[in-house]
Amino acid sequence: MRNDDMTITPLSDVLGAEITGVTITAGMADALFAAIEEALHRHLVVIIRGQDLAPSDFIALAERFGRPEPHVIDQFHHPADPNILILSNRKDEAGRPMGLADGGSYFHTDYSYLAVPARCTLLYGIELPDDNAGTTFADQRAAYAALDDATKERIAPLVCRHHYGNRDNLDLGSRTVASPLTADQQAKMDWERHPLVRTHPHTGRKSLYAVSGSSFGIDGMADDEALALLDELKEHSTGSRFCHQPTYKKGDVVIWDNCSLLHCAPLVDPAVPRTLWRITVKESGPTL
Repeated sequence: MRNDDMTITPLSDVLGAEITGVTITAGMADALFAAIEEALHRHLVVIIRGQDLAPSDFIALAERFGRPEPHVIDQFHHPADPNILILSNRKDEAGRPMGLADGGSYFHTDYSYLAVPARCTLLYGIELPDDNAGTTFADQRAAYAALDDATKERIAPLVCRHHYGNRDNLDLGSRTVASPLTADQQAKMDWERHPLVRTHPHTGRKSLYAVSGSSFGIDGMADDEALALLDELKEHSTGSRFCHQPTYKKGDVVIWDNCSLLHCAPLVDPAVPRTLWRITVKESGPTL
């Protein structure tokens, strides 16, 4: 498909764009992919409407951005490919979950608890109610730019300590806790370190990085002081002026930039079926 068949429409004054006139296939032309990638770098979230994808098509798109990595919660990997995580509140006839429900329903950045974090995450809408509220995104690039110079100078050299979890909620019975892991899955997790201010590896622009979610401390700083600073930055960077929550439809492919965003999944009515596929693509290397 030619680039001039594509229409890119901003979703808000804050972030996000809708892409129409595109059919995603495994053999997508390089020029078409480059246009999608450029839109992602500009708008941080893109929603490609009206797709009909097999698992192999979805994987092929993800691989254009980099190397997918299966989520640690392996019991909900798609049977066709473990790189696809099934997000669903449906249950089978025996009452067993068919996918991961309530995943990431707090502000966080994907795979920030790994040494090599996520470049981007892709969702594909399989089953969505009408007018379904999607993920809330918070622009950490704009949030960083809005800080005063003294704060930018103070935080520039700081390195955060990360671990799987939601530092604001460690109650395993809560819907907003980080999705619980088995003992074997927990054993795969370790402490990792990332800069508090990241320079985007593709655009060179700076943003706050993972100030909510997996960041539990800062090197060389007492824990109470570190948490106070992280909470202050989280409150600033998730304010309404930096946030947008788009609407998802069946057949949508949603792609977002993890270096430049925090995101929070919606808490949906368990009685209303909602199923998506998710792939997370890694950066090319560690942040430090």
